Amino acid sequence: MRYVLERIAFSLFALFILIFITFLLSHVVPGDPAIAAAGPNAGAEKIQLIRERMGLDQPFHVQFLTYGSKVLAGDFGTSWFTHQPIADDIMRELPPSLELVVLAMLINLVISFPVGLIAARYHGSSFDNGVRVVAIAGAGLPIFWTAILLQQKVAADWQLFPVAGRLSFAYRDFEGATGFYLFDSLAQARLDVFLDLIMHMFLPALALSLLFTAVGVRITRTSMISEFRKDYVVMARAKGASEARIMFRHVFRNGATPSLTVFGMQFGWMLGATVLVEEIFGRPGIGRYAVKAVTQSDIHAVVGVVLVVGLVFVISNMAIDLILFAINPRKARED
Repeated sequence: MRYVLERIAFSLFALFILIFITFLLSHVVPGDPAIAAAGPNAGAEKIQLIRERMGLDQPFHVQFLTYGSKVLAGDFGTSWFTHQPIADDIMRELPPSLELVVLAMLINLVISFPVGLIAARYHGSSFDNGVRVVAIAGAGLPIFWTAILLQQKVAADWQLFPVAGRLSFAYRDFEGATGFYLFDSLAQARLDVFLDLIMHMFLPALALSLLFTAVGVRITRTSMISEFRKDYVVMARAKGASEARIMFRHVFRNGATPSLTVFGMQFGWMLGATVLVEEIFGRPGIGRYAVKAVTQSDIHAVVGVVLVVGLVFVISNMAIDLILFAINPRKARED
């Protein structure tokens, strides 16, 4: 229980640092937020009124306390280009991005753990050497280049998957109660919509996952190699334990800590990387929303996106810490 409370306290402190950094971000960017909000043709009097309304005439610490209280209340301000509350915009754009990241993470986990574990078991073999070469090459592939290549060859040339979008035109009227269309389509027993969503998501998720999968395979392989060399593995083999039991019951349980820690961070990194994938594949999402906010110089919307991505990062890492504690309490405390 003490460990859980420590992780929660650490996450709350990280959240405080995140709020402070995003507050500083809104103050160090070039330009005057009041002028940007007022418009290029606004007079000095209107700009001053907007500055007072935004609280920019207050002392630094007062501005921070006001900003922090609003953020904790879920108020990120109003977007300058949608003229809607930023929190509402983000809540609308976040579900498709989270769906994409979850699918990309599943691809990552399904490949990284088994391949890394088997490569470690047969360390030095042809299979292991091949995995190392592919992982090193994959780690050097830029996400945007992978996305463009998959879109051009697999979708456009081979016509195996849709080129862009979230849903086909035939399902343009589909509406979900939660915004998570995969869940909503299953809840409505719309298997046709569900399959269409998967078809539209697969290539973007694959492009998003490949670089992270390559890193995950290498981390998993390295951590598992050291576990296979430990005395408890020799003892388990001497007792006649099967190789599958040794790999998945003992080695995986003790050697999964570095991999799971990296995967927790990768979840947040993937959410940030959706900027590239969503723009290329023409998908709605928080990444594409961030691109529009940047092009419109909407600093409050950009800060809101950064804050939400950072919050997801903090939550995912706390969840990984708790999972590691459940798998191996002793090792989690040591780390």
